[in-house]
Amino acid sequence: MSMDADKEKCTVRFLPHKRDVEAAPGTKLLRVAMDAGIHINASCGGEGVCGKCRVRQEDGDLEGGITERLSEDDAEKGYRLACLAVVKENITIHVPVESDVDSSILSVKPPPRCTAAVQHMDIESLREQGLFVNPVKKTYLELQPPTGDDNLADVDRLVRSLKEKADWHKLELTMPVIQKLPDILRESDFKVTATLVRPVRENGKTRITNIQAGDTSDHNHAIAIDIGTTTVFAQLVNLQNGRVDAEKGLFNGQISYGEDVISRIIVAEKPEGRAKMQQMVIATINEALETIFNESGIDKEDVSTITIAGNTTMTQLLLGINPRSIRRSPYVPAATLYPPFQAASIGIDVNEHAIALLYPQISSYVGGDIVAGIMGSGLYRTEELTLYMDIGTNAEIVIGNKDWLACAACSAGPAFEGGGVEFGMRAAKGGIEDFLIDPLTLEPMIITIGSVRPKGICGSGLITMIAVMHEFGLIDSNGKFNTDNKTDRIRQRNDVWEYVIVWENETQIGRDISISEIDIDNLIRAKAAIYSGCITLLDEVGLSVDMIEHVILAGGFGSYIDLEKAMTIGLLPEVDPARVTYLGNGSLLGARMSSLTNRIRQDVVEVTKKMTNFELSETPSYMDNYVAAMFIPHTDVDKFPRLKLRIQERKAVSNEM
Repeated sequence: MSMDADKEKCTVRFLPHKRDVEAAPGTKLLRVAMDAGIHINASCGGEGVCGKCRVRQEDGDLEGGITERLSEDDAEKGYRLACLAVVKENITIHVPVESDVDSSILSVKPPPRCTAAVQHMDIESLREQGLFVNPVKKTYLELQPPTGDDNLADVDRLVRSLKEKADWHKLELTMPVIQKLPDILRESDFKVTATLVRPVRENGKTRITNIQAGDTSDHNHAIAIDIGTTTVFAQLVNLQNGRVDAEKGLFNGQISYGEDVISRIIVAEKPEGRAKMQQMVIATINEALETIFNESGIDKEDVSTITIAGNTTMTQLLLGINPRSIRRSPYVPAATLYPPFQAASIGIDVNEHAIALLYPQISSYVGGDIVAGIMGSGLYRTEELTLYMDIGTNAEIVIGNKDWLACAACSAGPAFEGGGVEFGMRAAKGGIEDFLIDPLTLEPMIITIGSVRPKGICGSGLITMIAVMHEFGLIDSNGKFNTDNKTDRIRQRNDVWEYVIVWENETQIGRDISISEIDIDNLIRAKAAIYSGCITLLDEVGLSVDMIEHVILAGGFGSYIDLEKAMTIGLLPEVDPARVTYLGNGSLLGARMSSLTNRIRQDVVEVTKKMTNFELSETPSYMDNYVAAMFIPHTDVDKFPRLKLRIQERKAVSNEM
């Protein structure tokens, strides 16, 4: 770059991060923030419609960035939308608390829940069933040095020792092992540890993937990774005892390009977009791994295998595969099964001998994360008729048992993670997570994550809020406010009715936090997509809700859902809560279990073969079910008898007062 080109650069300073970055004039501020490693909420992918990327300009001026999403007062105070604002001079930008991405919540364990018994494949059950057989084993050997009478080649000497002393057969070596073998044998006085990968198929060959000097047999670890659309979680698994020695969760670096997979696919279709998407997710993985290695003190050399689970789009972006056909009819993924590969070959920061295995996909929208959950939860081994639901920006649904499985995916949109809701946000400190109304004064009571001043409403809080408002009669089944209620919290703003949850002087953001009829409508659309997907899948296999024996709620969001409130708004079918299990991150569970037992790796292909996928967009009954679910809880309230009874009882009490 020439000196003249350097002079044309502008310096952009981001506060409170105190980070400076140079940018060419004409560059959008959101792009500058990405290059600086500053995450700013941008749930619409940079189209200027969500209003989440508010920033305030200081000591300088931006070009553009003012839309109807900003009030005149906000614009006068210097607020702009980062996705539309353009850098034209040196400037200082303040990223307000509501626009910043707070990943601290990812290290918080979900609360313990009263659930039905879950028979997922934990370590104790693996031991009891004789299934705690690691796919990767390290074996210590003391070889006889060569002599004039015994001058076998080094490879043959190693293979002979493994067959004689450890009963390993059908062995094959990788080229890197052969290349390093002569030096390591002689440097270690022929005392070495071999890393062996067991075959998945009965008649397959055992691969020797690494050779180390001395006895390192008790230093054998695996990495389990869940690549989600929103988050990436990694665990360091001790293959000797099954213990998780370290773990780390981060927001997927791709979220700056949009909340959902469709936004990511659109970016990947642009020139250099696919490479950028791959770089960002691998950078997120490597950041998580760096933390794990630093905290545990484990050497990368001792990581023998990596198991990765992700949805179909995330998997293809990880591998640098064009995801274009995923979002176009007839919705075809590049592959459903992927061969093992060297994790380092795509830039994952581990040694070259670490072999990565990817969970197979079912379809364009039912991916390896769901297959991992099915395997880890043990659903594929149970006789109970089980409904498995993973709720996020996409909702995946599986119904079945050990004999058969059917699945479908529906697009819920980003409402449960804050998208399409003015004051919606991901779960983070300051997010309103619980809500109640005084029946006489209609004044709210709230609890926030971290017990700090509120800055927005997280997904579980939104569900609770709508459920409470409906039961107390503040909103009707269409999601419209009952304006006859005598409270100054129900008001019109910009010709839209809303309820003020927190007045501006009580918030972190200096603005009233409210929920509007537009917000409620977006939430109704999201919950209707999930409920109708569930009902359509049941209809297609000839079953009804009352026939379900067990429900498994998976995913980070599912861990925090108030089950009763979710059924109140019609997000979930009304079932006996005693039948429900909260699994947590089923994708990560399946990835971890796959690293501990070869049984899952042997079973998984057969499980995917028996799983029938339904494309809801091409299933005629889906739209009928969707329209019927566009009410709170549903057009047919008889489908929710417990809710119907509660509302009748509340009205009776109200009439007596």
